[in-house]
Amino acid sequence: MKTTPSATRHDTLLAELMRHSLCHEEQNLPPLVINLRDHSPMVLIAEGTSEMGDDLTSESPRHTVHLDTYYIGIYTVTNRQYKAFIDETGHRPPSQGAWIDAVSVWRDDQYPAEYADHPVVCVSWDDANAYAEWAGCRLPTEAEWEKAARGPQGYLYPWGDAWDETRCQNRDHRTGEPTCPVYAMPEGVSGYGTFNQSGNVCEWCADREGEAYPPGGVRENPSGPSTGSLRHDRGSCWRYGDPVAFRASTRSTSIASALNDFRGFRLVKPIHKKE
Repeated sequence: MKTTPSATRHDTLLAELMRHSLCHEEQNLPPLVINLRDHSPMVLIAEGTSEMGDDLTSESPRHTVHLDTYYIGIYTVTNRQYKAFIDETGHRPPSQGAWIDAVSVWRDDQYPAEYADHPVVCVSWDDANAYAEWAGCRLPTEAEWEKAARGPQGYLYPWGDAWDETRCQNRDHRTGEPTCPVYAMPEGVSGYGTFNQSGNVCEWCADREGEAYPPGGVRENPSGPSTGSLRHDRGSCWRYGDPVAFRASTRSTSIASALNDFRGFRLVKPIHKKE
């Protein structure tokens, strides 16, 4: 496939980030690292407590969580990255959607060059989880995803507390194609530096559906129930327009086998403390 100007710029950026990134050392963690397996730039989210939920709906009462340190992908996983994964592993290409109108840009195991930096879609939870394991990472928990999306300030949306349709890819504001490149919409970046955690595509999380938030207290590294057929996704997408859906605290679920053109994923790299 040919290389587009935008892809060239993005490759140059990744090369520069990698040049300045260091392998993390205990108690001396760099704010940015590159996951060497798939070249995902990842930002540090330091250990600490944060608010989860916003009391605006019954599904998301406000409460406190404590999370250990982790790195989270600045961007969702792209078609370019997913191509490397299927080439190496022989995993199913994302060339088919679940609905008649769920259109994949992939044809067999190829995608158009202009979509190289768009988020990969038409991936099931199992597909996303398989990629994460291949990349030496995992999918984010709901709590990890929400903390990154709300930023250090704990905003309702990544950019602030007021809805602004121009800051994300949604039904009423699109940059041409249904999805946009993962590094587009810088106006909607979170306080931690993550892109498109509101809009563009919904994102699979690790958690199963079924966990009710507690009325008080502090939850330690919550990860959801151990059983259940539905998986959570977060962030809303280009198909939707209701501002409520784009809040960082909005919870959605889907069957794990769902293959939709509005859902992708990003990675988390946990930092394990030395005993």
